[in-house]
Amino acid sequence: MSAGPTAAPGRFVQCLHCRKTLFAKDFLAAQKVCSYCGHHHRLTWQERVDWTFDPGSFEETDVNLVSVDPLSFPEYREKLSASEAKTGLRDSVVSGTATLEGHRLSVAIADFAFMGGSMGSVAGEKITRTLELGLERRMPSVIFCASGGARMQEGLWSLMQMGKTVGAVERCRESGVPFIAVFTDPTMAGVLASYASVADVILAEPRALVGFAGSRVSKQAQVIKAPDDFQTAEFAHRSGMVDRIVPRRELRSTLATLVRALGAALPVSEKVVA
Repeated sequence: MSAGPTAAPGRFVQCLHCRKTLFAKDFLAAQKVCSYCGHHHRLTWQERVDWTFDPGSFEETDVNLVSVDPLSFPEYREKLSASEAKTGLRDSVVSGTATLEGHRLSVAIADFAFMGGSMGSVAGEKITRTLELGLERRMPSVIFCASGGARMQEGLWSLMQMGKTVGAVERCRESGVPFIAVFTDPTMAGVLASYASVADVILAEPRALVGFAGSRVSKQAQVIKAPDDFQTAEFAHRSGMVDRIVPRRELRSTLATLVRALGAALPVSEKVVA
């Protein structure tokens, strides 16, 4: 599965959805949204940070957490090494703090390019620590989801992250610390079935793949015909799972409004004075 648009050397890229040819400069200026069909292409974690938060405000945490191979799963170490070499990351989630219009946040961003954004023990731990940091410092947490689900190479170690992350969400809720999840393409399986779907506010990018099982498994299990947009952000929104679908260009301002409103009850001292 390709994670980004095909690119001719130099000035042009091709949309993965409509196959139209785009100027690379215009494509980047539109934050990788196709000007013809509106398809939102996947972003790296760094692009997400650059286009969402205040310039230069992101500070990464837990940079030394690395996955081990608890089950001695065949070829797992090789796949980890290949993903590290490909992305420059040590796992599928990057976490830290940042500011958004002056409000400090605890944030985590999943990068699909690292083993499909799968949630293993390191990704789950970073999500949990992101929520706990928000709880400790009384600041909202914002998490960008992009994952095919739990990491099969870690077996139960991976599945344990579902309960652990949901527990952290619940502790935030009991203390009145807001948690906002943003579903990007794709948000699937174990991630959707755990912390992502129990956020206080759930936003989604247009046409993001959102579901539990893959489309082939879903078709095999269903006794009725699914709508054409089944397992999309639009279907999840109509079904009540997603609060609002937000085009990427409007995401920063929408998040800022939410953080300002939901974080108003938190101590003023946690805001950054510009």
